[in-house]
Amino acid sequence: MSDLKLFPLANNSATEVLGTGLALEKSLQTLIEKNLETFLGFRFLASEFSTGTEHGGRMDTLGPDENGFWTCRGLMPPL
Repeated sequence: MSDLKLFPLANNSATEVLGTGLALEKSLQTLIEKNLETFLGFRFLASEFSTGTEHGGRMDTLGPDENGFWTCRGLMPPL
C-alpha cells in the first residue's frame, strides 16, 4: 500500500494523509467496507474471506453487486 496516497480537499487545497502501510490499509479497508454500497455499488458480505485450502488465499472484501454478481478485492482479481 505504499503507493496509495490520500488527499483530503479543503478550500481548494489538497494535503497528503500520512500513515503507515498496514495501519493505512486496514483503516481504508474498514472505511470502504462500511460504505461499500455508496462507493462501489456492492453490498458488504465478508472481510478477510478465505479461499480455502485448495487456493490458499484470501479476499480482503467480498460482496455481490446490484446485479447479484460476486465481486472481491484482495489477492484475486474481481470476478
